Amino acid sequence: MYKLHCFAQSGNSFKVAFFLRALGLPHELVYVDYMHGATREAAWRESSNEMGEAPILEDGARRITQSGAILSYLADKHGAYGGTTPEEKLEVLRWILFDNHKFTSYFASYRFSKSFGPAAPDPAVMGWLKGRLEAAYDIVNKHLAKQPYMVGEAPTIADFSLSGYVFYPEEESGLDLLTRYPHVGAWAQRMAALPGWVAPYALMPGDRILPKW
Repeated sequence: MYKLHCFAQSGNSFKVAFFLRALGLPHELVYVDYMHGATREAAWRESSNEMGEAPILEDGARRITQSGAILSYLADKHGAYGGTTPEEKLEVLRWILFDNHKFTSYFASYRFSKSFGPAAPDPAVMGWLKGRLEAAYDIVNKHLAKQPYMVGEAPTIADFSLSGYVFYPEEESGLDLLTRYPHVGAWAQRMAALPGWVAPYALMPGDRILPKW
């Protein structure tokens, strides 16, 4: 049985938890108390993940970190959602890298600053992040206007990767992105119709924390 170390606020954890359920794989969710600093402790980093992050996937004695690497590992191991041709596999990787660098990265930083940061966010920083995340959403929205999923006619791990944060409550960002970007919104509905989908706070361990700012 797989073990996934995760916490409810983490969209990167959600990507993997959702994918495990879509694959129908038995797994256990292990709570990481990230919001109270567990991953900043030297002992935790030494024993769990030197990068100080969740998710972590345990497959027997093997530990894998970084959501993109975990999704790729599971897709390869179980022969599903990884693309069917070399060209598709490369395209899947391309979109996962775009997601990690831009689509998820800017949004996650904006959301964390607004909802969970220790101090009120700097308006100038938030304005810059908002511009960057909107540019990333615009790219994905235009791409999804041409096809139902990120790599053609069927979902792949690129879709699971990009879906990490789109299902969290709008109040955590204050940005009505799924309405403003209708092709992204329609794609999110298609992802939510896949087997195993559950909303993040209903799926992963940890209490919900209301937005601070």
